[in-house]
Amino acid sequence: MKFEKISRFFREVRSEMKSVTWPGKDDLKEGTMVVIVISSIVAIFLSVVDLGFKHLIGLFF
Repeated sequence: MKFEKISRFFREVRSEMKSVTWPGKDDLKEGTMVVIVISSIVAIFLSVVDLGFKHLIGLFF
């Protein structure tokens, strides 16, 4: 009984994976670059905010 449910699940997963529209190479490269650029911008922003808080706390203590 359990094995039948598991095997049915994997058959359904396989069927769904065949119907997925996968991105092309160019779309994948573009999406990757967007993620890298945005992650870098967020990292720089958080670093600046952290340094600002460090400076403010240094003024009081």
